[in-house]
Amino acid sequence: MAAIAAKDERQPLTGINVADFSWFGAGPICPQMMGLYGATVVRVESETHMDALRGIGPFPPGKMSYNVSGYFNNYNINKQSITIDLNTEQGHDLALRLVRWADVFLTNMTPRIIERWGLIYDELVKVRPDIIAVYLPMQGFDGPHRDFLGFGAVLGPITGFNHLTGLPNRPPTGMGTNYPDYIINPNHTLIAILAALRHRRRTGKGQRIELSQLESSVAALAPAVMDYTVNERSQTRAGNRLPHAAPHGAFRCQTIRIQAPFGEKDEERWCVIACFSEEQWSALRQALGDPGWARDERFATLAGRKEHEDDLERQIEEWTSQRSPEEVMTTLQAAGVPAAVVQNGRDCLEDAHLREREYYVQLEHPEAGRTTHDGPGFRLSETPARYERAAPCLGEHTHQVCKEILGLSDDEIADLLVAQVLH
Repeated sequence: MAAIAAKDERQPLTGINVADFSWFGAGPICPQMMGLYGATVVRVESETHMDALRGIGPFPPGKMSYNVSGYFNNYNINKQSITIDLNTEQGHDLALRLVRWADVFLTNMTPRIIERWGLIYDELVKVRPDIIAVYLPMQGFDGPHRDFLGFGAVLGPITGFNHLTGLPNRPPTGMGTNYPDYIINPNHTLIAILAALRHRRRTGKGQRIELSQLESSVAALAPAVMDYTVNERSQTRAGNRLPHAAPHGAFRCQTIRIQAPFGEKDEERWCVIACFSEEQWSALRQALGDPGWARDERFATLAGRKEHEDDLERQIEEWTSQRSPEEVMTTLQAAGVPAAVVQNGRDCLEDAHLREREYYVQLEHPEAGRTTHDGPGFRLSETPARYERAAPCLGEHTHQVCKEILGLSDDEIADLLVAQVLH
């Protein structure tokens, strides 16, 4: 596991303050990336409308609270948490004080909520003229669907991902996770913020960033959109297969016996194999021992292999099913054939390659204990990511933020706590 990087005097985003008014995944992940590279991030939460991600597992054995969700804690590292009731006038005033301090304001709440709270861009620039205000509504701030509710699991269907995911002639299966939340939307948001910061550094002017999660996600389906634009062909589900590769799929390997919570059980194991050229197909044949079936004229060309793909996959699986996925992968990779183990969570944590590169990071959390977190998605040689603190407990830094950032006295903080504006 990677050690926590020592604090550098200067990080790429040192001196940048972020007011994070987001929730769930699409919003908080981007500010976390900024916090890992030097930004000061204050996460605004509420006990009356709590981030539901705090209530979603996995949880450490025997522990259950709003502070121990592995899901939430993995995406809120290096942040401070303040709890404010934004539905109150005093809460609104506190929010504007935080905006005055911030360089970047970010939220993925729906437009109607942002408007109700008075946190639209025209109001924010009154207190911080050069603010970079970032909004991530699911489908944008205008259009007939501006107020539609949804998360990554909703974006999958409406963007077209689900239509392409699954087996032919079967209902769409989706991706099984909120894929746009983790990858597409937060990274597009980060790029936009960095561009806006550069613009402000050159001109002194902030700006409003609107990232429609719908449009951000559709951008990742450019090949399918282009196929319809050029060929009037609507791509559909093809399982693991591709029109320009064969074999291309996941092949069953030897099962293993594992210890499960309620006793031992068999676990299926798989390995992916992909041949994109005749050279790779020839290398696969040799790695398999050039069996007689592989010399069949039906498999001599890509067109033939595609026509007889079911038979091709059955023959390959007879070989893979007698071996572990690790053996299949290393044997084929050594021969020059793309192949990889289909890894589960346990495999990823135990992966020798990731361990050698010290990808995972362990942090000590006051309630969850010592837990493992994803490492950075990219590495900077001179200013590496800095994991200073685990995700905050709900409202953990309310007093500190009020006193040190918002400039409130102890008496003012006490009054706000009594009035339940702060929690």
